[in-house]
Amino acid sequence: MDKFISEDDLQTLEGFLKYQAVDEATASPEDLKKWARHFEEARERAVACPNVGLMKLKPVPGEQWYAVAVQEGPDLWLTLWVKRSPKGEFFVMLPRGNWPGCWHDDQGWDLHTSYHLDGTLHIKSFGDKVIERKNQPLTGPFRGHEDLGSYAGHAPKGVGAICDPTAFSGVFKVAPGVLGPCHGVVKVDLVEPRHEPMECPEIQTVTRQYFCDVVPWVVIRVGSYV
Repeated sequence: MDKFISEDDLQTLEGFLKYQAVDEATASPEDLKKWARHFEEARERAVACPNVGLMKLKPVPGEQWYAVAVQEGPDLWLTLWVKRSPKGEFFVMLPRGNWPGCWHDDQGWDLHTSYHLDGTLHIKSFGDKVIERKNQPLTGPFRGHEDLGSYAGHAPKGVGAICDPTAFSGVFKVAPGVLGPCHGVVKVDLVEPRHEPMECPEIQTVTRQYFCDVVPWVVIRVGSYV
């Protein structure tokens, strides 16, 4: 699992088995047949689910949108975006589709994070709250930093969400080979101006970007789990 597994690797049975941490040399013939069946089922789901295509996002006046996108040649694939509403609330969202390796209809996943004015933070998945906590309110001076979550499991080309830079206030472009189905992580923080984001010793940062046109600042780090 130390070697980077790309989305293209998941198009092959060998790559799919590596993604599932299945050792072909030690697995039984029965297990290999089972995993081969799972591989074909995943591919069928991916084919049946069309790519997301161009994300038709229409920010309203007073909103800011910040994208994280993987640049592959001329293609720019959206993998995550952060929205600040006119009220000053923050949301982290991910485009979803089906790609080889997922076990469910990814479109129903709808994983997203919301940070409300009263300081309530929710992380929801399939419509259920998986995390709820109280942070500092967003109605007064912002101090220090707040965590908006870490997001792994990226397959932007397979999901096929095309990033239009003109739709965003800023775009954080990431090189290939960093974010993948089982490697790489995107860490999002809110930070008091001219302060550092929270320490995250479990993540080795490869690159980061500050978006300083709003207060608190939005800091996005891309790296890998240590």
